[in-house]
Amino acid sequence: MSYPMPGPESEAPSDDDRVQAEAAAPPAQAPDPDEPRPLGVARTATGHAEVDAQLERLGDVDHLATDGHIEVYEDVHAGLRDTLTALDARQGPPPPGPRPIPGGAPARPYDHRS
Repeated sequence: MSYPMPGPESEAPSDDDRVQAEAAAPPAQAPDPDEPRPLGVARTATGHAEVDAQLERLGDVDHLATDGHIEVYEDVHAGLRDTLTALDARQGPPPPGPRPIPGGAPARPYDHRS
């Protein structure tokens, strides 16, 4: 059995070979205008895990028809609202305010008028 020796004709295809290969390849199909196409909007991480998860959820609209976007947007909006509500509800020191008078009602700031 003899093996072909590498030579100039076996190193790389010629320009004629490339043109013939490209002509034989099926033409690229144009995208269907009715199919969803990614919007290509970059989402930048915030560093807050809950918010970043909601922002990533927005990527789901890239694979849905337009009438499916509203469900994702409402879901993300609700998730962000819940995250903000949770931040407000976290336990911490009480906000500054009037101090109660021992044995009585809390002091009101304008009780001492002249």
